[in-house]
Amino acid sequence: QVQLVESGGGLVQAGGSLRLSCAASGRTFSSYTMGWFRQVPGKEREFVAGINWSGSSTSYADSMKGRFTISRDNAKNTVYLQMNSLKPEDTAVYYCAAGPPGWVPTRSYEYNYWGQGTQVTVSS
Repeated sequence: QVQLVESGGGLVQAGGSLRLSCAASGRTFSSYTMGWFRQVPGKEREFVAGINWSGSSTSYADSMKGRFTISRDNAKNTVYLQMNSLKPEDTAVYYCAAGPPGWVPTRSYEYNYWGQGTQVTVSS
């Protein structure tokens, strides 16, 4: 069992940056692939980025490449999402998720554990 708590969301102007954190409980954090998703009302949850257990493999949605960076610190049981050059269309609730080791899934149903989400609002 893994419990996930996101933090770092807030209001930022377009072009600004935010760093989201996701703290995980449990001693097996390092064995999970971790992902970030986002969701706006009325739309499906959207893959943002993922990172394998060691940090050696990452995956990004096309619209986030070059702007967002996912990283993890297994010693701190934490995964991060650095978001730069934010746009109003990045406004959403951002969720972190823990999934199986071995690859980086991009579909929400492939992840087993979810945090409660943190709101990111980008003003124009």
